[in-house]
Amino acid sequence: MPYSYADIDASVFPANYAEARQQWLQRVAALDCPMQLQAFPCSGFGPDGEALVTDSVWLGDADAANLVVVLGATHGIEGFVGSAGQIDLLESLRAGRVVMPQTSAVLLVHALTPWGYAWLRRCDRDGVDLNRNALDFSAPLPENPDYNRLREAIFQPDAEQRRQAFAEYEAQHGRVALEQGISGGQYADPEGPFYGGRAPAHGHLVCEALINKYALQQRRLAVIDLHSGLGPYGYGEIICDHAPDSPGAAVAKRWYGDSVTLPLAGTSSSVPKLGLLDYLWHAAMTPESCYVTLEFGTFSTDRLFETLLRDHLIWAQGGNSTERQAHAQIMLAHFCPAATAWREMVLFRIRQVIGQALQGVSV
Repeated sequence: MPYSYADIDASVFPANYAEARQQWLQRVAALDCPMQLQAFPCSGFGPDGEALVTDSVWLGDADAANLVVVLGATHGIEGFVGSAGQIDLLESLRAGRVVMPQTSAVLLVHALTPWGYAWLRRCDRDGVDLNRNALDFSAPLPENPDYNRLREAIFQPDAEQRRQAFAEYEAQHGRVALEQGISGGQYADPEGPFYGGRAPAHGHLVCEALINKYALQQRRLAVIDLHSGLGPYGYGEIICDHAPDSPGAAVAKRWYGDSVTLPLAGTSSSVPKLGLLDYLWHAAMTPESCYVTLEFGTFSTDRLFETLLRDHLIWAQGGNSTERQAHAQIMLAHFCPAATAWREMVLFRIRQVIGQALQGVSV
């Protein structure tokens, strides 16, 4: 079951969404094992008119009691890491480097936010951040007063003035309030960053459909959601948004060890957030299951905010295609650095964590 690390091939990182989907489907087709493949078309088109689809594949016994779920592109542009990790796993399964235990199966979900992946943005075409969208929309939407206070600064076109306003807010209210105000989630401003929407987004509906289709409430789950852009360069932080004293947190620590961090305990590079996709899966989990985000760091949090806020400003102001394309490359450089060493670190860590999940869930 353990991976070998000598054969890591950074070329599995795709050039774009269309290539990623093609590679993913080809690797799935090359497998000789029981499988169930499903496609979930998404509205809209990519920049070259390509269709946008979320694909899933169940690999292994349909009645398996234990399941490892690997999600990618919850935040669209972060799908490069998601695709690379899934393609690498598919190749390892084909080559026999990974053998699934008889009692376990794997469910891969490719490109949960395909529009954002194709257009090199984190959100969908309605500006919705899937990872702030896991709410009960029949209830009153949560408020983020820090976002309301920061909104003018967020849309300040002068970057230096924006940074100064943030520094003043941090000095007055603290770093956590600043980060929660910008990135904690907000539900009133579709043009703004980290907007959670007013209805379930495409990826939300896909997850619900898969949970129901495969009766996942009745299985032991190890869910790994692949992300990038936050934390130390090249490091894959295992972020657990289960409550610190919950069964899910205990399971995560048992399977993944002391590297697990918990935002609600203040031990993570991520502050607590609203509407995380985790919460949708938590509701379907037995006490012997857990959901973790595997977050790969690139550059500083301040640089992350600056890159994202510039993206939202350009789109909100109706920036021309040249301006959008130029900034899309800046987005790509932040969320998926081209350095081979960074990409090799990512693949090494994904192999390690998926191996821990397979071993943990199968015991």
